[in-house]
Amino acid sequence: MTTLGVNGAAGRMGRTVIETAGQREDVGVAFGIDVNADADTAVPLYAPEDTDDALAEHDPDAVIDFTVPDSTVALAEACADAGVALVVGTTGVDEDQLSLLQEASEATPLLKATNFSRGIQGLLRALGPALEALAGYDVEVMETHHNQKRDAPSGTAKTILDEIREHRDFETVHGREGIQPREEDEVGMLVRRAGDIRGEHEVILADNDEVLSISHRAEDRAVFAAGAIDAAVWLANQNPGWYTFGDVIDES
Repeated sequence: MTTLGVNGAAGRMGRTVIETAGQREDVGVAFGIDVNADADTAVPLYAPEDTDDALAEHDPDAVIDFTVPDSTVALAEACADAGVALVVGTTGVDEDQLSLLQEASEATPLLKATNFSRGIQGLLRALGPALEALAGYDVEVMETHHNQKRDAPSGTAKTILDEIREHRDFETVHGREGIQPREEDEVGMLVRRAGDIRGEHEVILADNDEVLSISHRAEDRAVFAAGAIDAAVWLANQNPGWYTFGDVIDES
């Protein structure tokens, strides 16, 4: 059995990870870390300042993190010191914070992903051939999430833009207003925030009186929790280094 810790255990995703892990026989969540250390959860909770104690007491195989960038960086440093694998699902990380995470990966296995859905991996892998087959077609990206999501565009949308950039040179246009005819070398990035929407991403390629749409919709947060747990189980057996969810998919 793979023993896990969960950072952000009292949050939406943290609770979903704990619940999803409880339905599996190959993993167990030993503890959680959360700024609200008095929250009612199914596992013992520690405050962030007690992270070192939690790692030493429970000696987990991996920790799963869905929090905010500053918390993620602090956790990565603690996991690097303890030699504990870390799975990061936090988005909104800036370049300096990313560098610190990569530095931590020199001492322990670290996997960072903007999305732990296998369906999104399918979307990303279908996108390249579509762009090559439809060279010159206009490309637009739209993403929709719940009204409490902090970062925009979503980390997944940025990953989609990165994949498009592997095949096209373009300028990203974030929404449009007023008189703004579409330029030849641009990709529109549209963001919506409403209700409790788990996550929707769509890429359209349009020209020649036709439209190709490649889209993905997550019906439940458990999709991401299951992927993160799969990543943690896989990562616990890897050497120190920087990994992606694509690595998990390739070897599973």
